[in-house]
Amino acid sequence: MDEADVPRPDLVTVSEAAIDPVFLIDAVRRPDAGAVVLFLGTVRDHSVSREGVTHLEYEAYREVVEAKILEIVAEVRSRWGVGSIAAAHRVGSLDVGEDSVGVAVSAEHRPEAFAAAHHLIDELKNRAPIWKKEHWAGGAEWVREGPR
Repeated sequence: MDEADVPRPDLVTVSEAAIDPVFLIDAVRRPDAGAVVLFLGTVRDHSVSREGVTHLEYEAYREVVEAKILEIVAEVRSRWGVGSIAAAHRVGSLDVGEDSVGVAVSAEHRPEAFAAAHHLIDELKNRAPIWKKEHWAGGAEWVREGPR
């Protein structure tokens, strides 16, 4: 088995750096996985209660959030037969159209990969303590995230 065939550990990161979808996909590729699912959450120009969102601001205690995401990763691992998992969340100021969160999951088959990725992103949005501030022309407000 060469180095490319050795499964890598799961990747969890909270950073100001832009999310690279190819990096997330490559982080979970494995020779024993026939499916890779990638989800990207992007900043949109509106929210549930407001039109004209110009940008979002995310704040988090990196170590706390990464530990919480790793708990969720462990749950995913215990429930589905997955290969590798990658999760990345941005902090800082993000413009409309930028990726704020990304998750990738590999598994032997697609049903497990889709189910695991769906659970991972829903639980990350629901349980990871990340604060989000919406900005619009003339104002800004901290809002609670949650599954949609």
